[in-house]
Amino acid sequence: MKRIGLVLAVLLATTGLVFAAGGQERTRDGYMVGYVCNNFNDTFQTYVMDAARDYFVEVDDVSITFQDAQEDVIRQQDLVNTFITQGVDALIVVPVDTSAMTPIIRAASEANVPLIFVNRNPFGDETPPENVYYVGSQEIVAGRMQMEEMGKLLGGEGGVAILMGRLDNEGAILRTEGNEEVVAEKFPNIRVLAKETGLWQRDQGMSLTENWITAYGDRLNGILSNNDEMALGAAEALRSAGRTDVPVMGVDAIPDALEAVRQGILAATVLQDSVGQGGGSARLAHRILKGESVEQVTWVPFVLINQDNLDQFID
Repeated sequence: MKRIGLVLAVLLATTGLVFAAGGQERTRDGYMVGYVCNNFNDTFQTYVMDAARDYFVEVDDVSITFQDAQEDVIRQQDLVNTFITQGVDALIVVPVDTSAMTPIIRAASEANVPLIFVNRNPFGDETPPENVYYVGSQEIVAGRMQMEEMGKLLGGEGGVAILMGRLDNEGAILRTEGNEEVVAEKFPNIRVLAKETGLWQRDQGMSLTENWITAYGDRLNGILSNNDEMALGAAEALRSAGRTDVPVMGVDAIPDALEAVRQGILAATVLQDSVGQGGGSARLAHRILKGESVEQVTWVPFVLINQDNLDQFID
Protein backbone atom coordinates (compact mmCIF):
# COMPACT_ATOMS: atom_id res chain seq x y z
CA MET A 1 0.00 0.00 0.00
CA LYS A 2 1.87 3.01 -1.27
CA ARG A 3 1.47 6.18 0.76
CA ILE A 4 2.99 9.64 0.40
CA GLY A 5 1.23 11.09 3.43
CA LEU A 6 4.40 11.93 5.35
CA VAL A 7 5.95 13.82 2.43
CA LEU A 8 2.64 15.54 1.78
CA ALA A 9 2.30 16.54 5.41
CA VAL A 10 5.79 18.05 5.55
CA LEU A 11 5.18 20.05 2.39
CA LEU A 12 1.79 21.25 3.43
CA ALA A 13 2.88 22.18 6.94
CA THR A 14 5.27 24.71 5.47
CA THR A 15 3.44 25.88 2.36
CA GLY A 16 -0.30 25.12 2.36
CA LEU A 17 -0.07 23.82 -1.21
CA VAL A 18 -2.84 23.89 -3.79
CA PHE A 19 -3.34 20.65 -5.76
CA ALA A 20 -5.30 20.19 -8.94
CA ALA A 21 -5.40 17.92 -11.99
CA GLY A 22 -2.09 16.12 -12.41
CA GLY A 23 -1.07 16.94 -8.85
CA GLN A 24 0.64 20.17 -9.89
CA GLU A 25 0.61 23.33 -7.82
CA ARG A 26 -1.37 26.03 -9.56
CA THR A 27 -3.12 29.33 -9.08
CA ARG A 28 -6.88 29.47 -8.74
CA ASP A 29 -8.79 28.18 -11.75
CA GLY A 30 -12.32 26.83 -11.39
CA TYR A 31 -13.63 25.80 -7.96
CA MET A 32 -11.48 26.01 -4.86
CA VAL A 33 -11.91 23.72 -1.85
CA GLY A 34 -10.25 24.46 1.49
CA TYR A 35 -9.39 21.46 3.67
CA VAL A 36 -8.53 22.02 7.35
CA CYS A 37 -7.06 18.92 9.00
CA ASN A 38 -6.92 18.47 12.76
CA ASN A 39 -3.24 17.48 12.65
CA PHE A 40 -0.85 16.59 9.82
CA ASN A 41 1.05 14.37 12.31
CA ASP A 42 -2.00 12.11 12.76
CA THR A 43 -1.09 9.06 10.67
CA PHE A 44 -4.63 8.07 9.77
CA GLN A 45 -5.52 11.63 8.79
CA THR A 46 -2.69 11.70 6.24
CA TYR A 47 -4.45 8.79 4.50
CA VAL A 48 -7.77 10.64 4.56
CA MET A 49 -6.05 13.70 3.04
CA ASP A 50 -4.34 11.54 0.41
CA ALA A 51 -7.72 10.17 -0.66
CA ALA A 52 -9.24 13.66 -0.96
CA ARG A 53 -6.23 14.90 -2.92
CA ASP A 54 -6.28 11.84 -5.20
CA TYR A 55 -9.93 12.43 -6.05
CA PHE A 56 -9.30 16.01 -7.14
CA VAL A 57 -6.23 15.01 -9.15
CA GLU A 58 -8.67 13.19 -11.43
CA VAL A 59 -10.91 16.20 -12.11
CA ASP A 60 -10.06 19.37 -13.97
CA ASP A 61 -12.40 21.93 -12.43
CA VAL A 62 -11.42 21.87 -8.73
CA SER A 63 -8.29 22.79 -6.76
CA ILE A 64 -7.78 21.88 -3.09
CA THR A 65 -5.66 23.55 -0.44
CA PHE A 66 -4.73 21.78 2.81
CA GLN A 67 -4.02 23.48 6.14
CA ASP A 68 -3.03 22.08 9.55
CA ALA A 69 -4.89 23.10 12.72
CA GLN A 70 -2.19 21.43 14.86
CA GLU A 71 -4.82 20.23 17.38
CA ASP A 72 -5.69 23.84 18.20
CA VAL A 73 -9.40 24.62 17.90
CA ILE A 74 -8.86 28.40 17.76
CA ARG A 75 -6.29 27.97 15.00
CA GLN A 76 -8.78 25.77 13.15
CA GLN A 77 -11.43 28.50 13.38
CA ASP A 78 -8.93 31.07 12.10
CA LEU A 79 -7.92 28.87 9.16
CA VAL A 80 -11.55 28.37 8.19
CA ASN A 81 -12.17 32.12 8.38
CA THR A 82 -9.09 32.75 6.23
CA PHE A 83 -10.31 30.30 3.62
CA ILE A 84 -13.70 32.04 3.58
CA THR A 85 -12.02 35.44 3.17
CA GLN A 86 -10.02 33.99 0.27
CA GLY A 87 -13.27 33.01 -1.41
CA VAL A 88 -13.22 29.20 -1.31
CA ASP A 89 -16.26 27.52 -2.82
CA ALA A 90 -16.46 24.68 -0.27
CA LEU A 91 -14.84 23.63 3.00
CA ILE A 92 -13.80 20.19 4.29
CA VAL A 93 -12.94 20.05 8.00
CA VAL A 94 -11.65 17.33 10.33
CA PRO A 95 -12.67 18.76 13.73
CA VAL A 96 -10.06 19.25 16.44
CA ASP A 97 -12.86 19.21 19.02
CA THR A 98 -16.26 17.98 17.87
CA SER A 99 -17.96 19.96 20.65
CA ALA A 100 -16.49 23.27 19.48
CA MET A 101 -17.58 23.50 15.83
CA THR A 102 -20.38 26.06 16.25
CA PRO A 103 -18.21 29.08 15.25
CA ILE A 104 -17.04 27.23 12.13
CA ILE A 105 -20.59 26.24 11.20
CA ARG A 106 -21.78 29.81 11.76
CA ALA A 107 -18.97 31.32 9.67
CA ALA A 108 -19.61 28.94 6.76
CA SER A 109 -23.36 29.54 6.95
CA GLU A 110 -23.02 33.33 6.96
CA ALA A 111 -20.74 33.11 3.92
CA ASN A 112 -23.04 30.54 2.23
CA VAL A 113 -20.10 28.15 1.79
CA PRO A 114 -20.91 24.40 1.84
CA LEU A 115 -19.21 22.79 4.85
CA ILE A 116 -18.32 19.09 4.97
CA PHE A 117 -17.08 17.52 8.18
CA VAL A 118 -15.14 14.31 7.66
CA ASN A 119 -14.12 11.48 10.02
CA ARG A 120 -15.21 13.22 13.24
CA ASN A 121 -18.92 13.85 13.70
CA PRO A 122 -19.99 17.03 15.54
CA PHE A 123 -23.69 16.16 15.31
CA GLY A 124 -24.13 12.76 16.96
CA ASP A 125 -27.60 11.49 16.02
CA GLU A 126 -28.84 14.94 15.03
CA THR A 127 -29.27 16.12 11.45
CA PRO A 128 -26.64 18.68 10.37
CA PRO A 129 -27.81 22.25 9.64
CA GLU A 130 -28.63 23.29 6.10
CA ASN A 131 -25.62 23.33 3.75
CA VAL A 132 -23.56 21.34 6.29
CA TYR A 133 -22.64 17.67 5.70
CA TYR A 134 -20.88 14.75 7.32
CA VAL A 135 -18.88 11.84 5.85
CA GLY A 136 -17.64 9.21 8.25
CA SER A 137 -18.36 6.03 10.18
CA GLN A 138 -20.61 5.18 13.13
CA GLU A 139 -17.91 5.11 15.78
CA ILE A 140 -19.76 3.01 18.33
CA VAL A 141 -19.83 0.13 15.83
CA ALA A 142 -16.03 -0.14 15.84
CA GLY A 143 -16.03 -0.55 19.62
CA ARG A 144 -18.73 -3.17 19.46
CA MET A 145 -16.82 -5.12 16.80
CA GLN A 146 -13.64 -5.08 18.88
CA MET A 147 -15.29 -6.31 22.06
CA GLU A 148 -17.27 -9.02 20.27
CA GLU A 149 -14.00 -10.40 18.94
CA MET A 150 -12.14 -9.97 22.22
CA GLY A 151 -14.91 -11.73 24.13
CA LYS A 152 -14.60 -14.74 21.83
CA LEU A 153 -10.82 -14.86 22.17
CA LEU A 154 -11.02 -14.71 25.97
CA GLY A 155 -13.78 -17.29 26.18
CA GLY A 156 -15.98 -14.73 27.90
CA GLU A 157 -13.76 -14.33 30.96
CA GLY A 158 -10.89 -12.12 32.11
CA GLY A 159 -9.79 -8.53 32.49
CA VAL A 160 -9.31 -5.96 29.73
CA ALA A 161 -7.96 -2.44 29.57
CA ILE A 162 -8.99 0.26 27.09
CA LEU A 163 -6.64 2.75 25.45
CA MET A 164 -8.71 5.82 24.64
CA GLY A 165 -7.98 8.61 22.19
CA ARG A 166 -8.37 12.29 23.01
CA LEU A 167 -11.30 12.73 25.37
CA ASP A 168 -12.68 15.68 23.39
CA ASN A 169 -13.07 13.39 20.38
CA GLU A 170 -16.31 11.67 19.47
CA GLY A 171 -14.48 8.59 18.16
CA ALA A 172 -12.70 7.99 21.46
CA ILE A 173 -15.89 8.35 23.47
CA LEU A 174 -18.12 6.20 21.26
CA ARG A 175 -15.60 3.44 20.51
CA THR A 176 -15.08 3.05 24.25
CA GLU A 177 -18.83 3.13 24.79
CA GLY A 178 -19.17 0.34 22.23
CA ASN A 179 -16.57 -1.75 24.09
CA GLU A 180 -18.38 -1.30 27.40
CA GLU A 181 -21.82 -1.84 25.91
CA VAL A 182 -20.88 -5.31 24.62
CA VAL A 183 -19.22 -6.23 27.94
CA ALA A 184 -22.40 -5.31 29.79
CA GLU A 185 -24.73 -7.09 27.39
CA LYS A 186 -22.80 -10.24 26.47
CA PHE A 187 -19.77 -10.85 28.69
CA PRO A 188 -20.65 -10.46 32.39
CA ASN A 189 -17.46 -12.31 33.37
CA ILE A 190 -15.18 -9.85 31.61
CA ARG A 191 -14.10 -6.87 33.71
CA VAL A 192 -12.81 -3.54 32.41
CA LEU A 193 -9.75 -3.03 34.61
CA ALA A 194 -8.80 0.42 33.35
CA LYS A 195 -9.42 2.98 30.63
CA GLU A 196 -7.06 5.88 30.07
CA THR A 197 -6.28 8.25 27.25
CA GLY A 198 -3.14 7.72 25.22
CA LEU A 199 -3.95 10.76 23.02
CA TRP A 200 -3.90 8.53 19.89
CA GLN A 201 -0.09 8.24 20.18
CA ARG A 202 1.98 5.04 19.96
CA ASP A 203 4.42 6.03 22.70
CA GLN A 204 1.54 6.81 25.05
CA GLY A 205 -0.02 3.43 24.34
CA MET A 206 3.26 1.78 25.23
CA SER A 207 3.70 3.76 28.45
CA LEU A 208 0.18 3.10 29.71
CA THR A 209 0.47 -0.59 28.95
CA GLU A 210 3.73 -0.82 30.86
CA ASN A 211 1.91 0.64 33.85
CA TRP A 212 -0.99 -1.79 33.47
CA ILE A 213 1.33 -4.80 33.26
CA THR A 214 2.83 -3.77 36.59
CA ALA A 215 -0.49 -2.89 38.20
CA TYR A 216 -2.60 -5.86 37.09
CA GLY A 217 -0.16 -8.66 36.30
CA ASP A 218 -1.93 -11.85 35.21
CA ARG A 219 -5.33 -10.17 35.60
CA LEU A 220 -4.61 -8.24 32.41
CA ASN A 221 -5.86 -10.54 29.64
CA GLY A 222 -6.63 -8.20 26.74
CA ILE A 223 -6.20 -4.63 25.49
CA LEU A 224 -8.65 -2.72 23.33
CA SER A 225 -7.33 0.43 21.70
CA ASN A 226 -9.33 3.23 20.08
CA ASN A 227 -6.75 3.33 17.28
CA ASP A 228 -3.91 1.32 15.78
CA GLU A 229 -1.07 3.61 16.83
CA MET A 230 -1.78 3.10 20.54
CA ALA A 231 -2.44 -0.61 19.93
CA LEU A 232 0.99 -1.01 18.34
CA GLY A 233 2.57 0.72 21.33
CA ALA A 234 0.70 -1.62 23.67
CA ALA A 235 1.85 -4.66 21.71
CA GLU A 236 5.47 -3.50 21.96
CA ALA A 237 5.19 -3.10 25.74
CA LEU A 238 3.69 -6.57 26.08
CA ARG A 239 6.41 -8.14 23.95
CA SER A 240 9.10 -6.44 26.00
CA ALA A 241 7.51 -7.85 29.16
CA GLY A 242 7.27 -11.36 27.70
CA ARG A 243 3.46 -11.24 27.76
CA THR A 244 2.54 -13.10 24.59
CA ASP A 245 -0.77 -14.17 26.15
CA VAL A 246 -2.54 -10.80 25.87
CA PRO A 247 -4.42 -10.07 22.60
CA VAL A 248 -4.43 -6.45 21.44
CA MET A 249 -6.86 -4.85 19.00
CA GLY A 250 -6.88 -1.46 17.31
CA VAL A 251 -8.95 0.59 14.89
CA ASP A 252 -8.04 2.11 11.49
CA ALA A 253 -6.29 -0.77 9.65
CA ILE A 254 -3.24 1.35 8.86
CA PRO A 255 -0.49 -0.56 6.99
CA ASP A 256 1.62 -1.15 10.12
CA ALA A 257 -1.40 -2.64 11.87
CA LEU A 258 -2.27 -4.94 8.96
CA GLU A 259 1.30 -6.24 8.97
CA ALA A 260 1.08 -6.69 12.74
CA VAL A 261 -2.09 -8.76 12.30
CA ARG A 262 -0.30 -10.85 9.69
CA GLN A 263 2.54 -11.52 12.13
CA GLY A 264 0.19 -12.20 15.05
CA ILE A 265 1.37 -9.09 16.94
CA LEU A 266 -2.16 -7.69 16.88
CA ALA A 267 -5.14 -10.00 17.18
CA ALA A 268 -7.33 -7.75 15.03
CA THR A 269 -8.00 -4.24 13.81
CA VAL A 270 -11.15 -2.55 12.55
CA LEU A 271 -10.96 -1.00 9.10
CA GLN A 272 -11.84 2.66 9.13
CA ASP A 273 -11.97 3.35 5.42
CA SER A 274 -9.73 6.36 4.80
CA VAL A 275 -10.44 6.26 1.06
CA GLY A 276 -14.17 6.03 1.64
CA GLN A 277 -14.02 8.99 4.01
CA GLY A 278 -11.44 11.24 2.33
CA GLY A 279 -12.43 10.41 -1.22
CA GLY A 280 -16.08 10.48 -0.21
CA SER A 281 -15.80 13.99 1.23
CA ALA A 282 -14.05 15.23 -1.91
CA ARG A 283 -16.64 13.59 -4.18
CA LEU A 284 -19.43 15.09 -2.10
CA ALA A 285 -17.91 18.58 -2.34
CA HIS A 286 -17.58 18.20 -6.09
CA ARG A 287 -21.20 17.10 -6.48
CA ILE A 288 -22.43 20.00 -4.34
CA LEU A 289 -20.42 22.48 -6.40
CA LYS A 290 -21.92 21.05 -9.58
CA GLY A 291 -25.41 21.60 -8.17
CA GLU A 292 -26.29 17.94 -7.70
CA SER A 293 -28.68 16.69 -5.02
CA VAL A 294 -26.83 14.92 -2.18
CA GLU A 295 -27.53 13.37 1.22
CA GLN A 296 -26.38 15.35 4.25
CA VAL A 297 -24.89 12.31 6.00
CA THR A 298 -22.79 9.61 4.30
CA TRP A 299 -21.98 6.56 6.43
CA VAL A 300 -18.83 4.58 5.58
CA PRO A 301 -18.96 1.02 7.05
CA PHE A 302 -16.39 -0.42 9.49
CA VAL A 303 -14.99 -3.93 8.88
CA LEU A 304 -13.29 -6.20 11.45
CA ILE A 305 -9.99 -7.57 10.12
CA ASN A 306 -8.26 -10.59 11.63
CA GLN A 307 -6.12 -13.37 10.18
CA ASP A 308 -9.20 -15.06 8.72
CA ASN A 309 -9.93 -12.27 6.24
CA LEU A 310 -6.63 -10.36 6.20
CA ASP A 311 -5.74 -11.34 2.61
CA GLN A 312 -8.66 -9.23 1.36
CA PHE A 313 -7.10 -6.07 2.78
CA ILE A 314 -3.32 -6.41 2.53
CA ASP A 315 -1.22 -5.95 -0.62
